Amino acid sequence: MVNKRVPDWLNSSLWSSPQPPPSPPPPSPLSAVAISDPPLLIPPPAAIARPSEPPPPSSSSPYAHAPKGENRDPLTSSYANNTSVYCTDDDEDDGSPSYSAPSNGGDSGAAAPPPAAQDVSRQAQILQELSRKVINMVELRKLASQGLPDGAGIRATVWKLLLGYLPTDRSLWPSELAKKRSQYKQFKEELLMNPSEITRRMEKSSLENHELEAGSPGFMSRSEISHGEHPLSLGKSSVWNQFFQETEIKEQIDRDVMRTHPDIHFFSGDSTFAKSNQEALKNILNLFAKLNPGIRYVQGMNELLAPLFYMFKNDPDEENAASAEADTFFCFVELMSGFRDNFVQQLDNSVVGIRATISRLSQLLKEHDEELWRHLEMTTKVNPQFYAFRWITLLLTQEFNFADSLFIWDTLLSDPDGPQETLLRVCCAMLVIVRKRLLAGDFTSNLKLLQNYPSTNISHILYVANKLRAH
Repeated sequence: MVNKRVPDWLNSSLWSSPQPPPSPPPPSPLSAVAISDPPLLIPPPAAIARPSEPPPPSSSSPYAHAPKGENRDPLTSSYANNTSVYCTDDDEDDGSPSYSAPSNGGDSGAAAPPPAAQDVSRQAQILQELSRKVINMVELRKLASQGLPDGAGIRATVWKLLLGYLPTDRSLWPSELAKKRSQYKQFKEELLMNPSEITRRMEKSSLENHELEAGSPGFMSRSEISHGEHPLSLGKSSVWNQFFQETEIKEQIDRDVMRTHPDIHFFSGDSTFAKSNQEALKNILNLFAKLNPGIRYVQGMNELLAPLFYMFKNDPDEENAASAEADTFFCFVELMSGFRDNFVQQLDNSVVGIRATISRLSQLLKEHDEELWRHLEMTTKVNPQFYAFRWITLLLTQEFNFADSLFIWDTLLSDPDGPQETLLRVCCAMLVIVRKRLLAGDFTSNLKLLQNYPSTNISHILYVANKLRAH
């Protein structure tokens, strides 16, 4: 039986570069992430357990954060690591199918325009598409899959369209946005209220009704005060009992938000701006937990929320930026709905659970590079759960710097079939690209490499992932 090997197009010198020394990961681990099925249908699940087999002593936890860069704004600086590439390097002709590597000249062989010119051209195309009365989502997804420019609020608007928050008919945008933002304001007023205020309003309403019935002012009798309104009530319907149960979740959210991207001033620091952004993240996560009792909140959701809020808050349109919290909430709900089955513990062993998803990644690698699959899983015994669990559940937000994560999300969100399949192809491409190092490694070195993925050209990863779709 002939093992499938990596195709020749991956061996092009176009992707080659010197290998930089790997950076050691920080010691603090990130807990597993879970998410629910639709609200009220599933009881609150516990967080998915970590893999039972411990990682090697010299490696990081499979849930640890990837190394972060220095503290700065990812979209206004050039700190994105897009210059260093680890590529496959099989010198022998293995007889595998041959594919053309991307050429600077395209099909005609003419010289390609410089990257800046390409970006301007693509930005013009996207702006033209967004200016249509009715957005052509097929064309917009095609453009977005190549990566979105950072300027002119393009990514914020396109993400809202890709997530279904904005309708394709532009004439409906003002009314839809006004309705959603008003709804979010109502959610905050009703669900983020302190029980003391809730009780006070209930008492005021009851007192007003009593006065209307009696025809004269008066005080509520002791028997008229509901037991559920008492702070010591243990009843399930008691607003105080619910408040105390939710305190633990609120405290966990507070801790996680404080740890969100400590290397980026937007999220971290003592400035008024950073503090207000942290409060917005807390509000969104607390509301999500209250409105989704089947899952509430688990660690890691803050990492998926951060890219959305960052993009919407940095929208150059002042009205949109001012309403970033509301817009982010609804887009976050849409994003979670597409991945919920991976995070529900009750579904772990089902055909739609996280273990099945990881198995699909393993099968995808076997189909495209059986030699690498056999070495990882049969020879070195590297269980895919040790690295792929975090890759999949956190949508690669911890494997690359923030700016690169946004670029990857452009591709994930633009897939008309949903982001799950594209995510698996990207993960498979990440394995294939570092195959030479993996084939030369043992359990310890391979696990360390995959838990602390090296600096890589993101465009290369997405190019390879797209090739895997076609072959």
